[in-house]
Amino acid sequence: MSTAILTGQPVPGSSIEGDLRSLGFDVRVAADAAEAETLLAGVPGEERVALVDARFVGHVHALRLGLTDPRFPLAAVPGAVTAQPAGRQALTRAMARENSAGGGTTLVDSLADRILTALDADGADVHRPELGSLVATVPADPQARNEARQAVADVDDEAVRLKSAVKSRDGFFTTYCISPYSRYIARWCARRGLTPNQVTTASLLTALIAAACAATGTRGGFVAAGVLLIASFVLDCTDGQLARYSLQYSTLGAWLDATFDRAKEYAYYAGLALGAARGGDDVWALALGAMVLQTCRHVVDFSFNEANHDATANTSPTAALSDKLDSVGWTVWVRRMIVLPIGERWAMIAVLTAATTPRVTFYALLIGCAFAATYTTAGRVLRSLTRKARRTDRAAGALADLADSGPLAQGVAEALKKPARRLPGFATPAVALLGGLAVVLTAALTGSGGPWTIVAALAYALTSGLAVARPLKGALDWLVPPFLRAAEYGTVLVLAARADVNGALPAAFGLVGAVAYHHYDTVYRIRGNAGAPPAWLVRSIGGHEGRTLLVTVLAALLTASQFTVALTALAVVVALVVLVESIRFWVSAGAPAVHDEGEPA
Repeated sequence: MSTAILTGQPVPGSSIEGDLRSLGFDVRVAADAAEAETLLAGVPGEERVALVDARFVGHVHALRLGLTDPRFPLAAVPGAVTAQPAGRQALTRAMARENSAGGGTTLVDSLADRILTALDADGADVHRPELGSLVATVPADPQARNEARQAVADVDDEAVRLKSAVKSRDGFFTTYCISPYSRYIARWCARRGLTPNQVTTASLLTALIAAACAATGTRGGFVAAGVLLIASFVLDCTDGQLARYSLQYSTLGAWLDATFDRAKEYAYYAGLALGAARGGDDVWALALGAMVLQTCRHVVDFSFNEANHDATANTSPTAALSDKLDSVGWTVWVRRMIVLPIGERWAMIAVLTAATTPRVTFYALLIGCAFAATYTTAGRVLRSLTRKARRTDRAAGALADLADSGPLAQGVAEALKKPARRLPGFATPAVALLGGLAVVLTAALTGSGGPWTIVAALAYALTSGLAVARPLKGALDWLVPPFLRAAEYGTVLVLAARADVNGALPAAFGLVGAVAYHHYDTVYRIRGNAGAPPAWLVRSIGGHEGRTLLVTVLAALLTASQFTVALTALAVVVALVVLVESIRFWVSAGAPAVHDEGEPA
């Protein structure tokens, strides 16, 4: 239960008490500041509490945004301030100081606004939601109150709430083909008490059924798969819109939302590959290649954003040109579409699945994603070279965590820490790239593996350790994690493909999927300021260089059939270890409520 303390002179005919009760608040009235402080002290520490001026005039949704969002310990709108348990101490301290300073016993001015000023003076982080056309004010006189009430009547509260449920930076397909009706599905769900997590789960189940339909290998199954994939995406949009519409954010929802999109897409790839196999066409290499490319694209996004979101002096002519292009309406949509975001990508996959073959679908997916990856990476490289950003220790730490270095690479990094300082700035990503290329090309040229592949993997462990031997603060150091991801995934793909035995590529698909989950899990922990996964987890699954070396040794020492069994066993072990730890973390009380308001590629 939440408690709202009404302060100030009551206004006849005001709806504020009813509005607060409709938002789930138990309303109490304070005659003066001293009584407000007493009532505040009486509210249990584990409950949300709000101070609201009785003269408040505004939309109910403005109060909802300001007083019920679970993501912020402290939040406020004009005339109202709220604190969750994590922010209660700051609110209580500000209230006590306000009263001791002689704020007066009669609440002629707004106590809530005075408390907010005191919180700001203390340096407290108070969230102020963007209200747009919504009204939230404390009128000073009857004329101002009448004008405020007229302003409330002129704006449709529900229309604003529906519109704000949709992300502002969705892709073209999502904006014009999904959101115009999915927002109403979200409202329908909210009015029936459904939660975003339930809708997220329904989206996952729909996508898994779509993958099962694709796995039948029949034309009817492919058509049904395409339709169900679009239905899954509609639900995928709906869960986020429902969360924003009803402000139902949770740590469990953060984890589900962060992982299920990738699980759905990659399960669908597997379904397409199984369906193609039923028709006599082996496209597992294409399916694995699509997963590798897509995951590496995401790592580029994550690494670039982590390297630059808190950098100082973070400007460049390239960024200025990009902002200028965004000011021209049509270029915004063109630029969003050519990066093939999730809406456009899933629509393309669905249509091609229904109308063509899995092979054609994967070819189109690989070409489209390769072009999008080239476009976005080239633009980010240009930005990095032309801006004079100074990156923080936090950014360098995040990139090091994204690198996922195991004991071998960490040992090399420690041994080469001093020599690494003398390397030029561009050397760090270059070393990571060359080491990765060496092991992938050696695996491709030596067939199913051999001593030279093991030598290349050992050299890769050395180069990857050298790449992280100094803080990753260089202009292009954000490229190190994606280069390492491409090297590990690419080595597994090549060795499995060259094994040329049934089951090797599906086993490799499972292994890369398990490792990719670990890497996505790392990203969302970092985004939530919860740090990287525990060191024991990284050590137990070997780090990227340890897994790469292990796979090359297995390929060299085992027969093709034995190699397939070993890959399968390794995939199962990695999946179990990372899933158990991930679930433990995300359902714990300390998990962050991470909600991605952007649209990943």
